[in-house]
Amino acid sequence: MSIIKHLKKARIIILIFTSFIIASIIIIPKIPEIPLTNLNNIPIAPAPCQLNQKLQLPNNIKQKTFDIPQKFASKILRRVKPRNNEKVIALTFDDGPWTKSTREILDILKLNNVQATFFWLGTSLQKNPEIAREVVQAEHAIGNHTWSHPTQPINPITAKQEIECTAQLIYTTTGVKTFLFRPAGGRLNNGLAAYAKTQKYAIFKWSVNSSDYSLSDPQLIVDNVIKGAKPGAIILLHDGMGDHTPTVKALPNIIKELKQQGYRFVTLPELLEMAK
Repeated sequence: MSIIKHLKKARIIILIFTSFIIASIIIIPKIPEIPLTNLNNIPIAPAPCQLNQKLQLPNNIKQKTFDIPQKFASKILRRVKPRNNEKVIALTFDDGPWTKSTREILDILKLNNVQATFFWLGTSLQKNPEIAREVVQAEHAIGNHTWSHPTQPINPITAKQEIECTAQLIYTTTGVKTFLFRPAGGRLNNGLAAYAKTQKYAIFKWSVNSSDYSLSDPQLIVDNVIKGAKPGAIILLHDGMGDHTPTVKALPNIIKELKQQGYRFVTLPELLEMAK
């Protein structure tokens, strides 16, 4: 009888333990793709600009285009594997141009002979046109990051306005036309990426998230970047929409440590040209 009691007790313990394990597992659901019909039902936001089909540049600004190989048009990219697994890596900065941090980042990049890619917001560019021209003059690559950084689902007409108004302002401010796009927050299912695909943009996420937007310790930012470094990696950093002093402080060490590992820094257009 005692053996049976022990077996029953053991069975109860196993069931309780199994239930505890199952209850402890957190299942994070995949963000579902939103049908286009649902997006069409969302109210259209006021347009941030009036789109003009005939744009003229100021006399002192030259036109420059950041084009992409045709095979990457409308593609979503997180990392680009280079030929021969060459140790190249791309730094990208989101949400600028910004008054203080962008200029500090430009100085660090120049000092270290590093080229990067900047994804601009229309709202930031509108406030800081001169800084934007400095970024272009320093020969960094430019991408479109929407007008107002919407991460929620939006109407397809609003999505068009977010991207086209930013593209128009980038062009009239700096002379740049770009086929590089990064959706706000990296969201792919809120209507922005869908519109960007119709315009043949290369749509960039990232393979290394520095988490600089949530960290105050520069060393943690450095550690996040270094541990994720691989040939063809795309690193997410920020220069706009807030104080990015930790990013500025982390950047010299990021560059130093990656160079010590044998990495060479390239812009996203350069990285696409080196793809397998």
